[in-house]
Amino acid sequence: MNTEIYDKVYRLALKDFRNRTLKGMYPYLQVLDDILSYTTIASKADLGLVDIPLDQIAGTKTAGRTNAFASNFMPLLTRDSEFAVKWCRLYEAHLEEGIREPIKAYEFMNRFYVQEGNKRVSVLKYCDAVTIPAYVTRLIPEPDDSEESRIYYEFLDFYDRTGINYLNFSQPGNYKKITEQTGAEPDHVWTDLEKEQFHSSYIRFTKAFEKKGGSKLSLTSGDAFLIYLDICGYQDQEEKSDDEILQEITKIWSDFVFYPQKPEVRLLMNADPAAEKKTLVKRILPQSSEPLKIAFIHAKTAETSSWTYGHDLGRGHLEQVLAGHILTKSYFQADSPEEETACFEKAIADGNTVIFSTSPKLLDTSIRYAIRYPKLKILNCSLNTSCKHLRTYYGRLYEAKFLIGAIAGIMSQSDRVGYIADYPIYGMIANINAFALGAQMVNPRIKVCLEWSKLRSESAANHTLSDISVSFISGRDFIKPVEGSFQFGLYNTNGDEPVNLAMPVWNWGVFYEQTVRSMINGTWKQELPKGKNQSINYWWGMSSGMIDVICSTRLPSGMVQLIELLRKNISSGEFRPFSDITAEEIVTMDWLADNIIGTIPTMNDLVEEARPVVEVQGVAKAKLQDGETEE
Repeated sequence: MNTEIYDKVYRLALKDFRNRTLKGMYPYLQVLDDILSYTTIASKADLGLVDIPLDQIAGTKTAGRTNAFASNFMPLLTRDSEFAVKWCRLYEAHLEEGIREPIKAYEFMNRFYVQEGNKRVSVLKYCDAVTIPAYVTRLIPEPDDSEESRIYYEFLDFYDRTGINYLNFSQPGNYKKITEQTGAEPDHVWTDLEKEQFHSSYIRFTKAFEKKGGSKLSLTSGDAFLIYLDICGYQDQEEKSDDEILQEITKIWSDFVFYPQKPEVRLLMNADPAAEKKTLVKRILPQSSEPLKIAFIHAKTAETSSWTYGHDLGRGHLEQVLAGHILTKSYFQADSPEEETACFEKAIADGNTVIFSTSPKLLDTSIRYAIRYPKLKILNCSLNTSCKHLRTYYGRLYEAKFLIGAIAGIMSQSDRVGYIADYPIYGMIANINAFALGAQMVNPRIKVCLEWSKLRSESAANHTLSDISVSFISGRDFIKPVEGSFQFGLYNTNGDEPVNLAMPVWNWGVFYEQTVRSMINGTWKQELPKGKNQSINYWWGMSSGMIDVICSTRLPSGMVQLIELLRKNISSGEFRPFSDITAEEIVTMDWLADNIIGTIPTMNDLVEEARPVVEVQGVAKAKLQDGETEE
């Protein structure tokens, strides 16, 4: 009998027993029969022979051997007992030829309870084995409204498709998210190769995570793996070395520490007055040895996208006002994961130290590169992003849409006007509602007929405004440079050709100029308080000059004066289109105003092109996925 080894495991058992006793915790193995005495089992399932994770074995099926083990499965009986002799024999047999005989166990709520083979589990746990073969019977409890029940039933669905039993989460919805991270369709049954690749990535991550001290944190290893994949991606995991994985974990460590709390989204609503004052006083910028190199990465091209064209105009303004102090370069057509990576790699290789990625679609890739290169300043054009590794920027376009809605309400000869939206993403619903409120302010009876331009033709939500009696429509904010259409801004459809009456303006150059000046003059770093778990989102409006409205000369002079008065009041803060809700509630709106005829489309309603953007920035994502809509 190897008394030296048994004395060691006995001391481990006593240490665990005393620690749990001092903390007022149950010091022995959990007993499944005791748990089931107050649980209703809905059904049983024979899973056959499977490998079960040793760290998920929580106890025994019956109370027979409870006092023989501490909660860590180390033996509590003294070395002069028959139990100790058998334990040592089993240990020696394992060293010689390995433990091959499967145990028998029950699975309940993704935890395992041993019916036969407690000593085998004890020996393998001491030897740091990862799994043990077992004949498993699953006990499925009746569902209830608890989080634990929701998580477990999500696990059952995940297990049916993947056969994976080693992944545990503390939050509902995470099994669905982990599936999305792998790129698999929700109903896809995983192949053996896919299971092996996932398991390899998971094991490599957990080893690095535990080496860093992850076992001391409150989240599960599954939670941590999901956070890691959400930020660093899944597809290239096989190509990373163990050191690279550890470095990435180190860079995002605070994301694990604060989980499930995400960084507070800090909305910077206006340009910093102090920075602006410093800019005005100090127009001659401090000279540096080399100009600041700035990259602009676009999902499309300036010729094919009005959105990209607007940002490129902003880049041109930046070059003009800071000539000699900066160098800019544009990278177009980042419209696939491969092209996104290629554009970022090229931008970094070209020596750019500031990167503006101009589409929400580029957010995930922007985050990954912000973590990989923490010395770079990376900003993504999106809204309500909870990630402190980079900054985001957007405009309060709803302020302009409110004014355009007022124009539409006054000019319309009927009680109906139209609105064409594209993506149901953060900020878009506020734009629609603000337009509706502006129209209602001047005409209480008016209705806004809402249409979405990114719907599949066969979608049940699809319709065209030509089927409805409306003459004034709020359409796209810009037109593509190659198009000659006047169907943008607010236009009148009566007559042979559309007539433009007003349009919102994105002055991206205003944001780019002030932001780059803050980088050069040193105020950039002052915006984020040290030691706070915050994510900076710039969300500028009319007061900064980033958002504005242009009125046509066709509008009556009295109406132009009214719009100018409203614009000044909105800019000064004396008037707010949404007076009774917070900025955060405006950003995350997932409801439509009472005078809007239409719905928010589901993910299934959208064309394929729209889905990547909505998956990243969509409002009420759960509703969009599940097919629920707000009336």
